[in-house]
Amino acid sequence: MISFKQLPLEAKAAVAAGVVFFSMMLSRSYLAEQLEFRARRWLLRLQMALFANALMLIGSLHVWRSTVTTFSRSSAASSLCFMPWKIAVFMFLALAHSSFFTLLFLVAEEPYFFSLAAYTCLGAYIILIFFLFTLGSVEQAYKFLAGRGAKAGTSNKNSRTAMKPVLAVMLTVVLTVVGLLNASRPPTVNSVEVPVHKLPPAMNNLKVVLLSDIHLGPTVGKTKLAMIVRMVKALKPDITVIVGDLTDSEAEIIRPAVEPLGELNSPLGTYFVTGNHEYYTSDVSNWFELLKSFNIRPLHNENVKIVSPKSTEDWFCLAGVDDIEADVLRYSGHGMDLKKALRDCSSERAIVLLAHQPIAAKWALQERPDINLILSGHTHGGQIFPLNAGAYFLNPFFVGLYKVGQNTFVYVSPGTMYFGIPMRLGSRAEITEIILRSP
Repeated sequence: MISFKQLPLEAKAAVAAGVVFFSMMLSRSYLAEQLEFRARRWLLRLQMALFANALMLIGSLHVWRSTVTTFSRSSAASSLCFMPWKIAVFMFLALAHSSFFTLLFLVAEEPYFFSLAAYTCLGAYIILIFFLFTLGSVEQAYKFLAGRGAKAGTSNKNSRTAMKPVLAVMLTVVLTVVGLLNASRPPTVNSVEVPVHKLPPAMNNLKVVLLSDIHLGPTVGKTKLAMIVRMVKALKPDITVIVGDLTDSEAEIIRPAVEPLGELNSPLGTYFVTGNHEYYTSDVSNWFELLKSFNIRPLHNENVKIVSPKSTEDWFCLAGVDDIEADVLRYSGHGMDLKKALRDCSSERAIVLLAHQPIAAKWALQERPDINLILSGHTHGGQIFPLNAGAYFLNPFFVGLYKVGQNTFVYVSPGTMYFGIPMRLGSRAEITEIILRSP
């Protein structure tokens, strides 16, 4: 029987990830009610950081072997550049691994340079892993198709082996720079017209501005939020809605960064529903109170009547549900409750629902097909290549406007900022201007 010491490093990292994951499940099930609130919050976030790092260690070992060990066996190892390169790869991996811990220790009104560097390395790490794996797969496929008839010389073989990591690193550097430049631009304003069945004619052309996935935290601070608020105010919306993942930190720590939200002054109100990251902070109640102080109303499985300024007889139902992650985390007093959220919302009036995750939108329509419009976020449009493909296949609605049945639409925002990694590849940050049309 093989002992733990005899396992390869990748297998040990996988075992460590499994142990951390098991401890997460155990603490959620048995320790949640026994630990003090602040201790439970720290334990959950520490476990998530350790779990991510244990999984990353498997990839980091592959990166090290591909970009360092491969060259240590060649003549390049004797050159003056090899030691600085070795140090650079080590620092790159160390920064990528440290990114998850910045959520615990480095969150303030404005991002720290270390946090920006760490999350940039994390983004580059994801891209590099993809290219190393892809190029390695192409190489193996070529060997399989070419057969073993003609064996190449040792020098040619070493040359091909060295080319793979060099090409992967070059592609990673180029895409990282492109991604950083793309994410540094202000969000694009996308105007979308949506016909809403049973919307009163008096409310035709009502303007709703949709924000999602701002992720105030290690890499998004007050300056970027102030820019978003200025852009929203310039659009002069009737209603502003924030559909989750506003933050990655506790309300007390990041309160100064949130102050620009107090300048939102949509005449028919500003509304908020939770995303999964609000529950990761374990500080939802304090966030609700903070948002209320800025005249932003959280819709905690509840609804409001949006009444036309022209006539009190003309209105529609705006509802919001808690994010489904609250159920997974067993967050007390929270969880998606559509029946409660749509209480007194009859099919005789138009219904607009705010639900952070597209999967929640799908479940809502299965239960209440009379909902006319659902506004979601969560996917980020994949945010960076190659995560786009995973986000596409894991969500029933990926990005943009979808028509479901005769009278229902779902709009999924690609996000107004980004989570952690200050990069965008194959996606663009967006502020969505939704014009409600009366058919």
